[in-house]
Amino acid sequence: MDHFFCDQCGLCCQNLHLSDQYSDLDSGDGTCMHFDRQSKLCKIYETRPEKCQVDHMYSLFFSYMTKDEYYQLNYEACQLLKNQAK
Repeated sequence: MDHFFCDQCGLCCQNLHLSDQYSDLDSGDGTCMHFDRQSKLCKIYETRPEKCQVDHMYSLFFSYMTKDEYYQLNYEACQLLKNQAK
């Protein structure tokens, strides 16, 4: 895999309260201030913070593991959010 596939469900952007790392983006209700609730897309996608870019974060901080391992951890976290939303 050469890049992380995001299905753009928006759940990670609606659950910032689960990680202190994203508290600066929290609009006060656990949702990112840049999240468009109607389209379920990021309003600043092209200029979003580095921490919101899975592929970029891998190269900055997580290259001690394989990219496939890193992606798998991200997919598992995504699936947990989806399961909780059901």
